[in-house]
Amino acid sequence: MRLTKQRKLILHILQHTVAHPTATEIYDEVRKKLPNISLGTVYRNLDVLSRQGYVRKIDTCGDQNRFDGVTDDHLHIICTSCGKVRDVEGEIDVCADNIANLASGFKVTGFRFEVLGACQDCQNTF
Repeated sequence: MRLTKQRKLILHILQHTVAHPTATEIYDEVRKKLPNISLGTVYRNLDVLSRQGYVRKIDTCGDQNRFDGVTDDHLHIICTSCGKVRDVEGEIDVCADNIANLASGFKVTGFRFEVLGACQDCQNTF
């Protein structure tokens, strides 16, 4: 894969935020440096970067996927009201070997575990 200036910028944005932005939010940031870029180009580059393992695509409970520049295994907490995503700090004992023992007939190649809840902003609206 060729790391074009668009891909480099998208990757830089994702690696320097903890917000887990949507493609539209990334597009808004990219346009500050590359004003002529299209939203379609951002989507295509995010797809390439996620398929190649440079970024992680997070399928949230909202309408849009969110993206993470941290690709090592870690947990997310997702607000079921607004869709905000944050990393869960600390260790939780979830092990692929333990899951493999429960997944009869499967070879486990990875796993996703997400915590759901209400973020601070949404809690204040109840």
